Amino acid sequence: MPVTTYVPKASEIRNDWYVMDADGKTLGRLATQIATLLRGKHKPDFTPFMKTGDFVVVVNAEKVCLTGRKETDKVYYRHTGYPGGIRKETARQVRARRPELLVRRAVKGMLPKNKLGRQLRSRLKVYVGPHHPHEAQQPKPWTF
Repeated sequence: MPVTTYVPKASEIRNDWYVMDADGKTLGRLATQIATLLRGKHKPDFTPFMKTGDFVVVVNAEKVCLTGRKETDKVYYRHTGYPGGIRKETARQVRARRPELLVRRAVKGMLPKNKLGRQLRSRLKVYVGPHHPHEAQQPKPWTF
């Protein structure tokens, strides 16, 4: 008798909401925890090609820590789409302009680079201050 692989049905997947406080947390370590929750790797019914993960709300994104000299030495690049349109910003400049981008970009690098990864990123909600508009979902605090 052949052994079959268990694949959960869409109706069996339960998505929880978690809230994380980024105050004083190291950016990379925080991002790995977020990526694990978004993918669902903490659940026994994890399936690599399905959205078995949870929703994650990150608060106090402006207080995330960067170790070493990353505040001045880490450079984020983007391109405008025009010839010669490369733009670069240090982590300090990104934090001053839009601090939630530090967390978003770190998590983006840890998710799959395909359609599933884009869908999982939409489940990440990042906020600068300690308040968020997702109280109706009753998010559980996630500590690590």
